[in-house]
Amino acid sequence: MEPLEIVRLVLLAGHILGLAAIIGTFFVQMRANDGFATGVVLAGAITQVVTGLALVGVREAADLGVDNIKIAVKAGIAIIVLVAAIIAHVKQRKGGKAKGAFHAAGGLAVVNVLVAVLWQ
Repeated sequence: MEPLEIVRLVLLAGHILGLAAIIGTFFVQMRANDGFATGVVLAGAITQVVTGLALVGVREAADLGVDNIKIAVKAGIAIIVLVAAIIAHVKQRKGGKAKGAFHAAGGLAVVNVLVAVLWQ
């Protein structure tokens, strides 16, 4: 196996773990009104953005094709998820209500999965 392929697979595993952190936390706490695990969602969102951009870089380095429009849409959604996770985390730490931002981050992460899978 080539070194670049190993890097891609490690990044892909990290990307999936970041996704699991966001969506898993979202589904488990969807019906809650407070006490959200915003730190887990924030860590997952950061992981998603970093590994997603790195995955695109690895594909480009390997001269593999990239659908730039799809990547732009997914990156845009991922950044919105990250911003919502930051807002939820900050609000919760200050004692405020994080429910709206928490649900925005989780819901948009689900949308991003659908874009990744259904956009061919």
